[in-house]
Amino acid sequence: MTVFGEARERYLPMLEQYVPVVARVHGPTHPEFYDVKQVFDEIMAKLEAAGEEKPELDAEFEKLRQITGNYTVPGDVCETYEAVYNMLAELDKAYQA
Repeated sequence: MTVFGEARERYLPMLEQYVPVVARVHGPTHPEFYDVKQVFDEIMAKLEAAGEEKPELDAEFEKLRQITGNYTVPGDVCETYEAVYNMLAELDKAYQA
């Protein structure tokens, strides 16, 4: 299995749970997270459409890096928010490998 495939299996189940919750809880004070959720949803759609293949996600990861300031965690958020950024960063890194 590829590095990305392993990261995908490891992080996506948690991200699918956490991203909507973080958007609901932190979206009002961190509206940029709504954009993170939108890009995450685009990534999920491409992954589902690709099946076992590696889809083209360069543009989506570039958007995530821009929105999040290279996955910089804001100082006033919960551990789950931080975990989402860390998992997205790991997924991005594995994709680029």
